[in-house]
Amino acid sequence: MTLAAQAQTRTRVRWIVAGMMWAAIAINYIDRTVLSAAAPRIQSDFHLSAVQMGVVMSAFFWSYALLQLPAGILADRFGQKKVLGLAVFWWSLATAVTGFATGFKSLVALRVTLGIGEAGAYPSNAGIASRWFPRNERATVAGIFDSGSKLGGAVALPLIAVMLAAFDWKVTFAITGALGIVWCLVWQFMFRDSPSEHPRVNAAELAHIRDGLAPNAAEDKRNTVSWRKLFAHRNIWAMCIGFFMINYNSYFFITWLPTYLVKERGMGLMEMGVMASLPLLISMFTEVLAGWASDRVYSSGRLSLTATRKLFLIVGLAMASSIGLAAFAQSAVMAVVLLCIAKSGMTVAASQVWALPADVAPKNMVSMVAGVQNSVSNMGGVVGPIVTGAIVGATGSFVAALVFSSALIVLAIINYLFLLGKVEPIEFEPPPMELENHERNNANARA
Repeated sequence: MTLAAQAQTRTRVRWIVAGMMWAAIAINYIDRTVLSAAAPRIQSDFHLSAVQMGVVMSAFFWSYALLQLPAGILADRFGQKKVLGLAVFWWSLATAVTGFATGFKSLVALRVTLGIGEAGAYPSNAGIASRWFPRNERATVAGIFDSGSKLGGAVALPLIAVMLAAFDWKVTFAITGALGIVWCLVWQFMFRDSPSEHPRVNAAELAHIRDGLAPNAAEDKRNTVSWRKLFAHRNIWAMCIGFFMINYNSYFFITWLPTYLVKERGMGLMEMGVMASLPLLISMFTEVLAGWASDRVYSSGRLSLTATRKLFLIVGLAMASSIGLAAFAQSAVMAVVLLCIAKSGMTVAASQVWALPADVAPKNMVSMVAGVQNSVSNMGGVVGPIVTGAIVGATGSFVAALVFSSALIVLAIINYLFLLGKVEPIEFEPPPMELENHERNNANARA
C-alpha cells in the first residue's frame, strides 16, 4: 500500500456493491416465491393434484440447476455486470407474464423460463465477491447477499398473502416482476466489474481490496483450465454434495411450507403468511451475523480458514437437523419455532458455503466454481418438492417427509467433516507448452 493510500480515509463503495448484490437475490427470491404463496389459490383455480403442484414447483429448478455452470462460464468470460444485469431483466420479465398462464402446461413452461434467468444470479455474485472483497470479508459479504433470499421469501409470503386478498393472483405476478426492471436500471449506472474501474473507489479502498485478495483473483478474464478438471478435486465434490443436501431442505421453506401450515397445522391464509415468513426473516439476520462472526474468528488467527469454515458449517447443520423434530411438535407454535431454528442453521452453513468458491477456485474461475456447486446443489430443488409431494401423497401427512429431510442433514454433516479437505485455492499443472514457455522465460531471466 502506498503512503498516499495509507493517508486516505477508505471509501466504502464495495459495501454499496454488496447492497446491490443483496437486492438482486432478494428480488430473485421474491419472484420465485410468488408461486408458493399463491399455490393454494392456483391449485384450486386450475384443479391441480398435489403431484402436479409438486412438478410445477420443481420445474423452475430444471433450467435453474442445469444452467448454473454455463452462467458461471459466461460471467467469468464476459463480466458479471453484463451477465447479472441480463439475468435479472430476463427473470423479471418471466415473472410478470406468469399471470397469463392458463393451466398446468403453461405454468411449467413459464417456471422453466424463470429458471433460465435466475441461473445467473449466484455465480455472478460469487465472482463479484472475489474481485471486490478481501479474503477476511468474504463470509460477511456472502452472508449479506445470500440473506437477501430470506428477506425475499419473508417479505413475499405475507405481502403476497395481502395482495392475493386484495387482487387477483395474476396482478401479483405483474407487480413483483416490475421490481427487477427497476434494479436493472440502477445496476447499469452504478456497477463496474473491477473496483479499479469505478470512479468512486479511492486509492485507499482499492489497496485494501487488493491487499486481501488471493493470487487467484487477478483481474484478467482468461480461464486457464477446463471446468471438467474441477471434478478431480475432493473439495469440489464435498461442496456440491453438502450443498445439495442443504438445498433439499432449504427449498421446503419456499415450496411446501405454506401448504404444510395450512393443511397440516390448520392455519388460515393470513396467519400462514405471517408464520411462513418467520423462519426466513429470522434466518436473514442469523446469516449476516454468522458470516461476520466467522470472518472475525478467522481474522483473529485463532483458527485456520479450514477450521473456521468447518466449525460454522457443522454448528449450522446441527441446528438445521431440528427440521425433523418439527414433525412431532404438539402445537403449531412449537413447530414454527423448530422450523425457525432449522432454517437459521441452514443459513449459518450457507454463509460458509457461498464463501467457499472464492476460497478454493483456481485463477479467474470463481463464477464457474460457484456455478458447478450451485448446479449440483439445486438438483435438491428439482427432486425435493417432488419427493415431498410424493411422500405426502402416499402417507397423508408431512411427518415422514420432514424426518427424511433431517436425515439428509446428518449426511451433510458427515460430508463436510470428512470429505471436505483443506480450504485453499486449487492449483493445476500448466499444459506442457505453457510449462515449457514458463521454464524458457525463467532461464532467460536468469541469463
